Amino acid sequence: MRPILEILALAPVIPVIVIERLEDAAPLADALCDGGLTVLEVTLRTPAGLDAIAAMKAARPDAVVGAGTVNRPALLDAAAAAGADFIVAPGLTEALAHGARGHGLPFLPGVATAGDILRGLELDLTTFKFFPAETSGGVPAIKALEGPFPDLAFCPTGGVTLANAPSYLALSSVRCVGGSWITPKAALDRRDWDFVRTTAAEASRLPR
Repeated sequence: MRPILEILALAPVIPVIVIERLEDAAPLADALCDGGLTVLEVTLRTPAGLDAIAAMKAARPDAVVGAGTVNRPALLDAAAAAGADFIVAPGLTEALAHGARGHGLPFLPGVATAGDILRGLELDLTTFKFFPAETSGGVPAIKALEGPFPDLAFCPTGGVTLANAPSYLALSSVRCVGGSWITPKAALDRRDWDFVRTTAAEASRLPR
């Protein structure tokens, strides 16, 4: 298993994916990877999410496919059984942290405050998803947190777009960003893989 920091270093953007139809998983993974984004977060917000993880990994062995929106231990166990390469949670609990560690899976928990971070540090965690980024203060909030917590790494997610991603990526503590703009629902509904490939290519070229 790659450490979570190594996974975050693979691309400037992790697409946050909502899969409605399992048959879309393989062509979507192809489009994203062909566009240069090989770290994929499949949210477990739909019934197809768990099976989509396995389908994407089968279609693109070069991809690192994680499970997102993991909000309880049972879902973490199911994601591990589906073959997820890493776990992303919207928040941080001891049960999730211990569960990910028990499965040997890299864990990216969500934090939004100094208190969240302190609880993470008590669990020996130093890499976090800053979520929801824009409504939690965005770039200024992360800059403020860098003062008392200079050795942390963040992946801001939530309200991040192609336009504001460079401001986040310019911060010393930010390793990558997460974004859903690469795989918008309208494009997935019409199975516009060329659109996804283009947005992935734009995102993969973002400087950091």
